[in-house]
Amino acid sequence: MTATDRLELDGNVVAQRPTPGVPRPYEFPDLAQAPLDNGLTILVADLPGRPLVSASVVIPIGAVDEPADEGGAAVLAARALTEGTERFDAVALIEASERLGASIHADAGWDATSVSIDVPTTRLRQALDLLAEVLLRPTFPAGEVERLRDERLNDLLQAQADPRRRADEAYIDTIYAPDAPYHRPAGGQRETVERLDADVLRRVYARAVDPSIATLVVAGDLGGQDVVAMAHELLDGWSSPASPNASGKILDAPAATGRRIRVVHRPGSVQTEIRIGHPGLPRKVPDFHAVSVMSAILGGLFNSRLNMQLREAKGYTYGASAGFDMRRGAGPFTARAAVNTEVTVPAVIDTLAELERMRDTKVEASELAAARDFLVGVFPLRFETPGAVAAALSGLAIHGLPVEELLDYRRRIEAVTIDDVAAAAREHLRIEAAAIVLVGDADAIGPALRAAGLGTVVVERDDAPPALGPIPDEAHVAVDEGEGTGPTAGAEEPGLPGTADEPAAADTHADDREDH
Repeated sequence: MTATDRLELDGNVVAQRPTPGVPRPYEFPDLAQAPLDNGLTILVADLPGRPLVSASVVIPIGAVDEPADEGGAAVLAARALTEGTERFDAVALIEASERLGASIHADAGWDATSVSIDVPTTRLRQALDLLAEVLLRPTFPAGEVERLRDERLNDLLQAQADPRRRADEAYIDTIYAPDAPYHRPAGGQRETVERLDADVLRRVYARAVDPSIATLVVAGDLGGQDVVAMAHELLDGWSSPASPNASGKILDAPAATGRRIRVVHRPGSVQTEIRIGHPGLPRKVPDFHAVSVMSAILGGLFNSRLNMQLREAKGYTYGASAGFDMRRGAGPFTARAAVNTEVTVPAVIDTLAELERMRDTKVEASELAAARDFLVGVFPLRFETPGAVAAALSGLAIHGLPVEELLDYRRRIEAVTIDDVAAAAREHLRIEAAAIVLVGDADAIGPALRAAGLGTVVVERDDAPPALGPIPDEAHVAVDEGEGTGPTAGAEEPGLPGTADEPAAADTHADDREDH
């Protein structure tokens, strides 16, 4: 009798892994929708048994809409909203929210600005009054704005010393044209952030706060409370700005065509950060569900092709991932990993090979089933709290999508076929035009990189200090090991980017959304 047989007899192991169960039934909560006279849309999801209510006002104006010379203003203005209003200074506002047992926050990302509050249902009316105060009557105190600006400037210094963030910054700078907003971090760069003051933030925010494009989302156990009546009382007087942000086409053009290899030299670095990709897709694409399944198979799950090859088969990395960061414009498609310096070039070659295999070879039925089962199965788990429901509804509002995107999500994922995945890969993976950006020791990897003949190699020196040693690649975990926000994350659509520091979509990045 073998040791395995003995263990099986003892009941400590099983001969075969358990198979996935049948996804449990799930229906997205019923919604009520109503408009105010000023154009504000109200979305209400009554969730019996959820006594904590989440309420958000979401405005689809974000960093992508700001002028290049005011880069970072949208993010900074949002962060400054809770630093003082006509009724409260920063401390008094915190005290007022704590008396309600509430948490209030204001954020901006690429696509939107939001003011949100979480509160016990019995104090919803008072909480909405506080939310309206922050939304409509901020004062942008000069001292607080200067503090937030200095924090951002310090953060930019820290980013230069962080190889992951340095790679992300160099990557977007490489793949987007200089006049595209996505060419720069959402939180702004030093030359623009240094010029931001209270007057600039007031002007930027005044242009954005427009009820005609905004949505109030409320989710939780409302106990019969009339949210629409509360909104009429508190927000009916909110009028459109005299000079609203112009709603035009988002510039998301690529920087160039053809393969580009950029190496940011960090002498002595023992790891290389790898980014490979190109401008990707906006959220509103007709084959969203096929792209979601394709992305999951390629680089969104722990058993994705990229992770199984680079981590499990080759042992190059703690985790490799890939996916589309879908925004109002075409956000980046990125494959990423961090590897030891000596395996940099093999890892790049293997990544390109997996991208080409996804584009050129149809997936196996087992791969399709695993990806669909994961996306369908995890969907209900992402809506167990009112905050998650409110975030999903906010995502619909940001992208101008109907509620059917939520109601029909699982059915449409289940309907994706092998041919659908193949078509999505052929249409959206542009491997020959993909940029390769590496942050590591160019002296160590340069000869092998040039010998590989992948394209012209451009090396630039980075004065930031190198990483001190190998760092587990925790920031790049596969989506079924961490919280994600993109199409492979298992939900219908990323919610409102809570802050400019959230992970980018599809491959659950580090806390540096502003650098994407």
